[in-house]
Amino acid sequence: MAEVTLSKVRKSYGAVDIIHGVDLDISDGEFVVLVGPSGCGKSTLLRMIAGLEIITGGDIRIGGRVVNDLDPKDRDIAMVFQNYALYPHMTVGTNMGFSLEHRGASKAQIAERVNWAADILGLSHLLERYPRQLSGGQRQRVAMGRAIVRDPQVFLFDEPLSNLDAKLRVVMRGEIKTLHQKLKTTTIYVTHDQVEAMTMADKIVVLNGGRVEQIGAPLDLYDQPANRFVAGFIGSPAMNFLDGTITSEGFIAPGIVLPLPEAAHGFHGRKAVYGIRPEHFTLHDSGVPAEIVLVEPMGSETQVTMKLGETQVIGVFRERVALLSGATIRVRPDLASLHLFSNNGGQRLI
Repeated sequence: MAEVTLSKVRKSYGAVDIIHGVDLDISDGEFVVLVGPSGCGKSTLLRMIAGLEIITGGDIRIGGRVVNDLDPKDRDIAMVFQNYALYPHMTVGTNMGFSLEHRGASKAQIAERVNWAADILGLSHLLERYPRQLSGGQRQRVAMGRAIVRDPQVFLFDEPLSNLDAKLRVVMRGEIKTLHQKLKTTTIYVTHDQVEAMTMADKIVVLNGGRVEQIGAPLDLYDQPANRFVAGFIGSPAMNFLDGTITSEGFIAPGIVLPLPEAAHGFHGRKAVYGIRPEHFTLHDSGVPAEIVLVEPMGSETQVTMKLGETQVIGVFRERVALLSGATIRVRPDLASLHLFSNNGGQRLI
């Protein structure tokens, strides 16, 4: 196990900058998730840590050692890929032990490590099967087993669950988190799925356009997003945004006036963005009017698409409510959970 440090790491392809000076400190044993939209540079950053991409500038340290010029095999890392990358002509056991065989380990050592990993991952009964005889989830476990038999300092995961169906993704993310809790190996995990990031990470790194937008614990990013981008990316359903102006009467948005907390008083007259998460609306007679567009009952909650003035937003209500499209209800935003962002650059105001 080891800490990983990135210092002003850059990547360019010719004149095109892809990664713009990323600084990141990952503690020994920490589970860090790199998250962001497609094309934000998260997989490129992971491949640079792995040694599969040459860095343009800056330093990468693993266990205090600068690894910029080291080959991937010399970095003491193990990587799990999106497409599993299993050898189709080898059995599960042979796939898992191949890297140890390549490094000159004895047959007894290989068998001991493979059986240990197979036991942890529930693969002991599958060791003689071939990849074509396995389900997607089983193949992913084999790919993970091949990584952990080497006992590396760092695990790298590149969107390992994206090829699985929704139900299996939920199961596998739990298994990966449980595996980390058992092994306590430093783990860097890439995904575009913010639900995976929220449920698995000790620390989340939100990337956008090759730059770090915010780093923090999942609930810190959820409760205190640094800017509109992070606020809109973290959370499902996504945060609602309304453009308007902060005044002494309230937040004036197209067709409606919304309440503001006392903390907004210092920004009177300023154009801003009103951010409220769907679950931070409550039904209340003293609330603002909202026209119902769509009602989606989900059992444990009801998701309602509605119009606040001229802006369409989503509300999530935990109680079961009988609502009809076209009707008008009154909703009250929770001012303690309200966010205001600058309309120029999106930085958080309160």
